[in-house]
Amino acid sequence: MRHSDTGADRVVTLGRNGSSLHAGVELGGTKCVCTLAHGSGAIVEQKIVPTRQPEETLPAILAILQAWYREHRFAALGVASFGPLEFDPASSRYGQILATTKAGWAGTDVRGRLSAPFDVPIGFDTDVNGAALAEMAWGCAQGISDFAYVTVGTGVGVGLIVHGLPTRGIGHSELGHIRVPRLANDDQPSVCRFHDDCVEGLASGSALALRLGERRAGDVARDDPIWEPVVHTLAALCHAIVCATGPHRIAIGGGVLVGQPHLLARIEAGLTASLNGYMALPAGAAYVVAPALGDKAGPLGAIALAAQAPPRARQ
Repeated sequence: MRHSDTGADRVVTLGRNGSSLHAGVELGGTKCVCTLAHGSGAIVEQKIVPTRQPEETLPAILAILQAWYREHRFAALGVASFGPLEFDPASSRYGQILATTKAGWAGTDVRGRLSAPFDVPIGFDTDVNGAALAEMAWGCAQGISDFAYVTVGTGVGVGLIVHGLPTRGIGHSELGHIRVPRLANDDQPSVCRFHDDCVEGLASGSALALRLGERRAGDVARDDPIWEPVVHTLAALCHAIVCATGPHRIAIGGGVLVGQPHLLARIEAGLTASLNGYMALPAGAAYVVAPALGDKAGPLGAIALAAQAPPRARQ
């Protein structure tokens, strides 16, 4: 893999080689990762574009995609974006980012602008749904069709897959914004400007930074009380997910959990206690796990979307 932002040359193989080349774009809050890979998950090249304003970021991404298309003629394109997103093809806002907290991006037609130059199938979904599909294809959720991927970083997102497909309805999963009961005596203000007591407002990386004050997470002991409201809130999120769709496994990643992997077992214990015998989790292995793909889940999510993209309608 040629990783142009570092200058390092390395190869990452996550599946069988030899399948069609796909291009993928993961749009994140701080960076966008452009990936060229085989449909089997073998990464050929990757480039990173900082997430600034749309009129600076999207042209930079398009320049990368156009160069790859000229050289390789990739067979499909996947776009996995932060949201919320409009997925109704009948809507005038189809393909747009909606009421995001990312300044300047609300109303941006990320699907249309990134796909317009290419006569190939387009896969389009949230970044967390893409990551969930990547874990199902090449990671910790292989062989199961009901799965939840939770990322706890600057915000909290949930990729929710039911019977092999991302959930749909009036919108996509926004479980990071479900309102949960606070831990007793937890009176820290929520960092979410929409909700006083949602998961993102209480347990995201931004919420943790507020709880830490001048301290750094890496310097805080495992038994420090600061982790208790984070564990409580994420266990409540998992309780809601289990009761709503009963996934066979929940993976939790993102910067907060990467830095504090001991939280996974505590979240599962909190989930089990919260369910209180009403529902039984699968026996024999951990139910709340780390993503097997690590930080590759997001970029490979865009490739998974490209691999599953429907044929492009002819005009």
